[in-house]
Amino acid sequence: MKVTLLGTGTSQGVPVIGCQCEVCRSMNPRDKRLRTSAMLEWDNNRYIIDCGPDFRMQMLREEIDRIDGIFFTHEHSDHTAGLDDIRPLYFLQDDRPVPIFGLPRVIADLEKRFNYIFTNENRYPGAPRVAVNYLESHHNITIGGKTLTPLPVLHGQLPILGYKFDNIAYITDAKSLPDSTIKVLKHIELLIINSLHHTPHNTHFNLEEALIAINIIQPKQAVLTHISHHMGLYDNVNSQLPENVKLGYDGMTIEI
Repeated sequence: MKVTLLGTGTSQGVPVIGCQCEVCRSMNPRDKRLRTSAMLEWDNNRYIIDCGPDFRMQMLREEIDRIDGIFFTHEHSDHTAGLDDIRPLYFLQDDRPVPIFGLPRVIADLEKRFNYIFTNENRYPGAPRVAVNYLESHHNITIGGKTLTPLPVLHGQLPILGYKFDNIAYITDAKSLPDSTIKVLKHIELLIINSLHHTPHNTHFNLEEALIAINIIQPKQAVLTHISHHMGLYDNVNSQLPENVKLGYDGMTIEI
């Protein structure tokens, strides 16, 4: 299985509009961060986790002409606002509805915001169609011969989902992990997990908290994502991390 980090930034992305900090002005491509998203590929399968406002640019950059579905972690705009940009993929795939997966609450929110995609009445002819799949925490499903486990995660007080595909886990926007999630993740091969910056935050892990979670879970390797410009320059931060932990960057690929 191959994982590609399509975006590793926070809700504002990096550089942040109007910011003149050294990270936002950096010429290092690894300091440029689109909104957080990932792509998983195995055999002839290709799935996206979250499609934020940079989804179009991410698909163009990776030269994608087909996807098999989208998994949503939660309903916030930096993880969902690109849903309309599935249109060309929908048309390229012979007008087959694009499967989407998420909590019932999240799907209901999408139905309100993108009503023209979900409605069957007076449909706009250029609108794509989706096939809805509701998920529940710890209720496994089988996708392309792989076992997918939706994992409960707390984004502050908001219950959201992380995802475990066989021996790979993807968690973003976590502030805490229930014991049931930690138990499932113990000694996993690859853990991708959010780390905002260095100071405490109400709804996201900072670097210290992410490293504590990694130490508890003990994955073989961990990659940090959902990174703010306040984290610091990529080269500086990455060089100070533990041996089995890396700072993620846009376009990073990991094969397991």
